[in-house]
Amino acid sequence: STTPRIGDILQKLAPFLKMYGEYVKNFDNAMELVKTWTERSPQFKFIIQDIQKEKVCGNLTLQHHMLEPVQRIPRYEMLLKDYLRKLPQDSLDRKDAEKSLEIISTAASHSNSAIRKMENLKKLLEIYEMLGEEEDIVNPSNELIKEGQILKLAARNTSAQERYLFL
Repeated sequence: STTPRIGDILQKLAPFLKMYGEYVKNFDNAMELVKTWTERSPQFKFIIQDIQKEKVCGNLTLQHHMLEPVQRIPRYEMLLKDYLRKLPQDSLDRKDAEKSLEIISTAASHSNSAIRKMENLKKLLEIYEMLGEEEDIVNPSNELIKEGQILKLAARNTSAQERYLFL
């Protein structure tokens, strides 16, 4: 109680936050599954509604509770930055808090990267379906850089043909 600290505790627990990346990667799919089964199965819908009525749920939906872990790492990062701004420079906790922020920022970056990868794969899948599923482009190593209308100029004459390009 004489020298309160949190940096040392966060520093020990922060490496575990990287696991949130896996949760974030599967978040959209999980939300879609809940939506699908709520619409398809009256029994599932009833069970979910029944659980959501419980006092412990605080009148929040399942989807709201599922969103909490996605928001957790950015919230920790924001709170730790604020803590460091208000922490005196000579505080015993400064060094540990700075190291914790570094680790948490890495976890946040890892989480954001997982989101971007999933969004990229989702977009590639949409393009694959648009192209008639002939050329398999859905691959984690592939990345959509740009897409849009272009004009193709014919070599023999100066006529232009509209095309849609995926780069």
